[in-house]
Amino acid sequence: MNIAWDAQKYTADFSFVPQYGNRLIDLIDMNTARTLLDLGCGNGVLTKALQDKGLSVMGLDASKELLEIAQKNYPEIPFLYGAAENFQLPQPVDVVFSNAVFHWIDRDKQADMLNCVYRALKQGGQFVFEFGGKGNNRLIHQALEGVFSEHGYSYQMPFYFPSVGEYANLVEQAGFCVKYALLFDRPTLLKGDGGLTDWIHMFVKTPFSVVPTKAEQEEIIKQAAERLRSSLYQQGSWHADYVRIQMKAVKG
Repeated sequence: MNIAWDAQKYTADFSFVPQYGNRLIDLIDMNTARTLLDLGCGNGVLTKALQDKGLSVMGLDASKELLEIAQKNYPEIPFLYGAAENFQLPQPVDVVFSNAVFHWIDRDKQADMLNCVYRALKQGGQFVFEFGGKGNNRLIHQALEGVFSEHGYSYQMPFYFPSVGEYANLVEQAGFCVKYALLFDRPTLLKGDGGLTDWIHMFVKTPFSVVPTKAEQEEIIKQAAERLRSSLYQQGSWHADYVRIQMKAVKG
């Protein structure tokens, strides 16, 4: 999925994305890790955190806007432009790490991505990742779907949110041995009074291509947010109903 990112706003207002990724780093066995690819590195914050653990790192992302920030902030790290489902490295690495990326890749491209990861790893290399799982942001997408329908439009889900069983099967089909897998709820605090509408503006872009005017798009977002206020606005703050998959696999 290709979208144009507001890289500055993403960096300023959605820092929770890489912050949660810091916990994922603990799944890496540092005893066997020297070189690492951060797949879907975004603005490079996590790539830098991985480097600070003593790893020789590189980042790869399909967003030129986010890579520009990464290269500016961390000029000592090599950042590559490329798609997760179609990349190759000059040399294989010990670890491929990815946070909050794979739900952006269409279901029919997942095997291509996993095959690229397999080729990018050394024998016995670690594949550590987290992304949106089954039920992720269900309340938000259901509200948007309902408002879209009332306006006479069809809401097309822009993400792939699999179950643990479904995704572990895909990973194993690519040749990996799954060592750890978990699906868990993670309600996530959003920044500011407009936290939910800002979140929709940032992350839910492609479904709005069927809505012809900016004014109607804004009205749909406003109506969806009001519909969600009773469930996602708690103690004076907006929260997103995140559900995540964490997984670790090894190239066998």
